[in-house]
Amino acid sequence: MEVQETRVQTDRIFTIPNILSMARLAGVPLFLWLILEGYDGWALAVLMFSGISDYLDGKLARRWNQISNLGRLLDPAADRLYVLTTLFGLTWRGILPLWLTGLLLAREAMLLVMVWILRRHGYPPPQVNFLGKAATFNLMYAFPLLLLSDGTGWLAWMASVFGWAFAGWGTTLYWWAGILYVVQVRRLVKADATAD
Repeated sequence: MEVQETRVQTDRIFTIPNILSMARLAGVPLFLWLILEGYDGWALAVLMFSGISDYLDGKLARRWNQISNLGRLLDPAADRLYVLTTLFGLTWRGILPLWLTGLLLAREAMLLVMVWILRRHGYPPPQVNFLGKAATFNLMYAFPLLLLSDGTGWLAWMASVFGWAFAGWGTTLYWWAGILYVVQVRRLVKADATAD
């Protein structure tokens, strides 16, 4: 099985998709500060901007033929940083249980090992697949809803129900995508070993 390659169509740094990804990255420390300080409304607004710009940067890059090496690095980096900072902030505030945070962080650690193994064999990091994108999508819905659930009343109750549903689906898909990456890496390494 070969690593999926997205064809790079530009080496330009300052494209609209890359600027959107850079803006998402710049929003990470702001988002973390807002969530830790309890400015939930503003934190939700930054998270919503992140979700919209995540959708737009990929769509515009493909439509305008502005897929770049930088964009291939920025997009998944921004996704992971938002997931990690949200995990940290929600766990710090006691909204997320430690076991769920540990489960999601263990998956990230597993992927780091896979990327390291791929690099040792001369392969680039695996491209984000549909399953990984769906997992991130579910988690990015779960986190704001769980943040909204940190209150009282029917809105908080509804946010809790839907937030935990998205968190369950997202965590399951996150691990499923991670296991598929492990299988892909194993096949590549095995193919290399038999070729030698």
